[in-house]
Amino acid sequence: MRERPRTGKRRVLRWVAVAVVVIVGAGTLTAYLKYRAVYDSITRITVSGQALGHRPPVYSTNSMNILVYGSDSRKGLTAHEQYILRTGDDQTDNTDTIMIVHISPGRQRLTVMSIPRDTMVPVYECDSGPGYTGQQADPGGQVMINSLLQIGGPTCLWKTVEQVTGIHINHFIGIGMLGFVKVVNDLGGVNVCVPYKVNDPVSGLDLNAGEEHINGIQALAFWRTREDIGTGSDLERIQRDQFMSAQVVKGVLSSGLLSNPLRLLSVVTDAAASMTTDSGMTVSDLVEIAESFHDLSSENVQFITVPNQPWTQNPDRIQFEQPQADQVFSAIAHDTTVPKASPASASPSAGAQVLTTSPSKVKVEILNGAGVPDLATQAATGLISRGFDVTGTGDAASFAYTNSVIKYSSAAEVAEVNTLKEDISHVTDLLDASLKPGTVELILGSDFTSLNPQVSSSASAQPSPSPSTSVSAAPSASVSAAPSASSSASGVSSLAQSNGGITAAAPCASDSSAFAGPLSP
Repeated sequence: MRERPRTGKRRVLRWVAVAVVVIVGAGTLTAYLKYRAVYDSITRITVSGQALGHRPPVYSTNSMNILVYGSDSRKGLTAHEQYILRTGDDQTDNTDTIMIVHISPGRQRLTVMSIPRDTMVPVYECDSGPGYTGQQADPGGQVMINSLLQIGGPTCLWKTVEQVTGIHINHFIGIGMLGFVKVVNDLGGVNVCVPYKVNDPVSGLDLNAGEEHINGIQALAFWRTREDIGTGSDLERIQRDQFMSAQVVKGVLSSGLLSNPLRLLSVVTDAAASMTTDSGMTVSDLVEIAESFHDLSSENVQFITVPNQPWTQNPDRIQFEQPQADQVFSAIAHDTTVPKASPASASPSAGAQVLTTSPSKVKVEILNGAGVPDLATQAATGLISRGFDVTGTGDAASFAYTNSVIKYSSAAEVAEVNTLKEDISHVTDLLDASLKPGTVELILGSDFTSLNPQVSSSASAQPSPSPSTSVSAAPSASVSAAPSASSSASGVSSLAQSNGGITAAAPCASDSSAFAGPLSP
């Protein structure tokens, strides 16, 4: 006999199947809508390659460099939020915080380099746009870097940072004050320490002496305060912020946040409404980058400030200190080691350390700037025999050169310039952003007769810290090179130790000059 179908059980199975599909579909739809809500709340700006001009080459293809800035814009803040955050209603849009976040290959190391807001930089051409006046290029002009966001938007800041550092930027992230507060709250606050009671009526920072756990609003006040702690300088404010950031990193790494996509997305959600990125940076990119740090240790997160000194025209402003700044820029651009800064007590006769590279990595075009027949050909033959990559020869626009000149397009080519200078006497170097990146230009002067004699040294016989870059010194100098890249996942791991920075493993500190004595009792 034929068995009757079990229609009741089959109906139940069908309804269960339908219910599962509905539940899964609803969950997928909810996730999609959540993603879209976050995606749509981020201000996204299209940055064209043309607007960025002649960009630096990508020297380390597996690294990532993200320009991060904190905007002091009050746009979008309600009157109540302005009161609570003690921001006032100033309508300017300046950048109090500018950083390059360098993510090394393998996502095992993170270097955060701060650029002081008072730094004076060249005036590059920046397009105008909605709310932006733009600016015309002024080869001899200087502008304070924190005003570029107001002048030409994120694109202008991006372009300028690339040009002055020679570091190829992959993306930018701007975050407003309210977003900063929400993110700190999402992380559960942060520990800071001060050696005495601080009560800053301008920022609203009110802390007792010692270590204290603060929330987002207090962290914003700590980030902004200058008047009642240290000497009131921006450089000291950056130093305090780096110590606070180190505490944030330790909290993030110990909380398991980076291995929890849902909680991570929640943090990104709270930041999104106050966030501005380039159109190439998606929400999934942000989450993926953060998740890739799940094996990161606090010892491998370091904070540094660009080597700097008072601006020659106004001591209240800052300029890059050379050659130290270019060495740091080049190390980040190439993801290679940087020379360790010489202690102040070192003998002046010890010789300055310089960043160099293998001659085979130096592409050079040689031009005759003296009018002497076959001058460029003679030099080319000699440099080729020493391993240099000579891309061509020719005549310079003028035959009036007495001394030789090496022109280069950006700070990322400092190692190449230094290597070439070892073979040429009486040569000066000149930064020329109009040159095509990747090739330096050697203009020979009338005093050039031959290449310098080749000098063999024990230093040159040692393995270089990376395949492309090494540390050398002036003749007869004794050099203690930075740790080799073979000892770590990335050569830039020595940046903090070499340039007075800190790692995220640093304790909550209050003993540096940045925390010393308030301006007023």
